[in-house]
Amino acid sequence: MDQLFERSSIKRAYFTLAMPVVLSSAVIIIYNLVDTFFVSQTQNPDLVAGVSQGAPVFSLLVAIGDIFGLGGSSLISRLFGEKRDHEARLASGYCFYVSIIVGVLMMIIMVVFQTPILHLLGATTATWQYAWEYYLVIAFGAPFIVFGLTPTNILRTEGLAVQSMTASMVGTIFNIILNPIFIFPCGLGAAGSALATVVSNVIGDALMIYYLNTKSQKLTTSIHEVKLSPALQKEIYTIGIPASITNIMVMFSMALTNRYLIGYGSTSVAAMGIATKINTIIFMVMVGFAFGAQPLIGYTYGAKNQKRFNEAVRFDILVVVVFGVVATLLMMLAAPLIIRLFMKDQTVISEGTTMIRWLASSTTLGGCILVFTTMFQSMGKAVPAFWLSVSRQGLIFLVCIIVLHQLFGYWGIVSAQAASDVLTLLLAVLMWQKNRPHFSKENH
Repeated sequence: MDQLFERSSIKRAYFTLAMPVVLSSAVIIIYNLVDTFFVSQTQNPDLVAGVSQGAPVFSLLVAIGDIFGLGGSSLISRLFGEKRDHEARLASGYCFYVSIIVGVLMMIIMVVFQTPILHLLGATTATWQYAWEYYLVIAFGAPFIVFGLTPTNILRTEGLAVQSMTASMVGTIFNIILNPIFIFPCGLGAAGSALATVVSNVIGDALMIYYLNTKSQKLTTSIHEVKLSPALQKEIYTIGIPASITNIMVMFSMALTNRYLIGYGSTSVAAMGIATKINTIIFMVMVGFAFGAQPLIGYTYGAKNQKRFNEAVRFDILVVVVFGVVATLLMMLAAPLIIRLFMKDQTVISEGTTMIRWLASSTTLGGCILVFTTMFQSMGKAVPAFWLSVSRQGLIFLVCIIVLHQLFGYWGIVSAQAASDVLTLLLAVLMWQKNRPHFSKENH
């Protein structure tokens, strides 16, 4: 582990840690496309729209899991860099068990308050049944979804990125296999799509627990090693909560966009649901690079190694920008061909093509924002991480969609994310100028 983080070249360390995460993201991309493809093959815009309206709850559960997955991994990486291995071990045990408890609490809350939550998500008479079926299955799977984010992230702090990737990939492959079986032969429709997601999370969780018990030397699953000091618990939450808000804001932006678009018909909501999933192709790869680099950035920051820290950050941004630009150009050219694979409805094809192009136009900027956000998380800088987390698909997005809808109607809704990305990146650069670390000269 020390060899990788301290002595390997930045390029080698970066790709050793990041590529397994990118490959995991690639499998998730395939799942998202396959999931959307099979749901779309019903050729029922109301069903597709209902699943799109229910989907934000999954993002919410991932966000809750990120409190312990990203907050915990940020703390553990820095503790490893400071050679405080015992405290890092206790942090892993704490996150492991508290995430299970929180997942059960989320399940109870979501089941009890299902009706008002579905109203909030924008479900209408036409889409209610489909949104409810999807939502309820995801709600009962909440403990497995929330918990899974902890081992996924903390395994990588010990350099076990390949094991984390393998568990994620196995779970996602099961998702891809089960999705069409549950939707069509079993006749479960929207509920079938959700059930495949939950079952795959159970399988992935089990495999990650196995790797923690058999491959890890510094992390733990023991209930007897959870007594973490209040000060370190606070560090988990001060980083984890802002990190989780990023995904809560994804849910918020999806729900807000759907509520605005429903006035233009179910076909518009369905088109945006498909376009968003397709745009995820670019963004999830950049997520893989950004989060894959997080243990390296956290370790070099904890070790106060100015030179390696700066090199890691610069290389992270370079990789994300180069990939983002190339992928965006390809996506914009192929947009009409891709959308046609999912639905034959000409209105959905036309609207979806336009939506993909607008979303893709600023995805590279979104990737850069993500690099800054994960970098602040790795450094333990809760305040800038928080503001970036609530801005891109939260506060700034809210202002953009309200103002642009008033000015340009439908086109304002479609272009709101691009406008938000430009403004949020400016905010990120300003925050980096104020929070750039400067270590002592002997570590330069």
